[in-house]
Amino acid sequence: MPTPPDPDPFHDHDHDACSGAVLEHALTRLEAEGARLTPVRRRTLEILLESHRAMGAYDVLQRLSAEGFGSQPPVAYRALEFLVNHGLVHRVQRLNAYAACLSPQKDHSPVFLICRGCDKVAETGSSDLRAAIGGLATSNRFTVERTTVEILGLCSQCVAAGAEARA
Repeated sequence: MPTPPDPDPFHDHDHDACSGAVLEHALTRLEAEGARLTPVRRRTLEILLESHRAMGAYDVLQRLSAEGFGSQPPVAYRALEFLVNHGLVHRVQRLNAYAACLSPQKDHSPVFLICRGCDKVAETGSSDLRAAIGGLATSNRFTVERTTVEILGLCSQCVAAGAEARA
């Protein structure tokens, strides 16, 4: 199964290659799992891959509706739920929005770096952070089922542009 490149949404990169690799990986993984990427599911994922920003369900629905996929909220919510359940999209709680998963591992624990200046979202992981959380849970006799860390701040481009003054 192909592994998508490690994208850095806060800096210039070949976004077409980045999103194309993620989409190709999604298709391969779903086929292996016996699941289908229907036209509305595929388009939902493509919409989320257009930029490294999280989008609300209604923003996705507006795009789907404009493209003839239906205008009722279940259209977007069902597609998003499918994509989340298959590990292809993450729900970013802080933003009440969804972002395409850029990591090839299924059932991983992402760390989101959310720029409050440009609204870009970077998905990264940290084995040290996971180990620390695991150690904390173990010492408290707690079983971790899912971990998502969301870190709010400013990317280097927004710091250079003076975004800290306007936020």
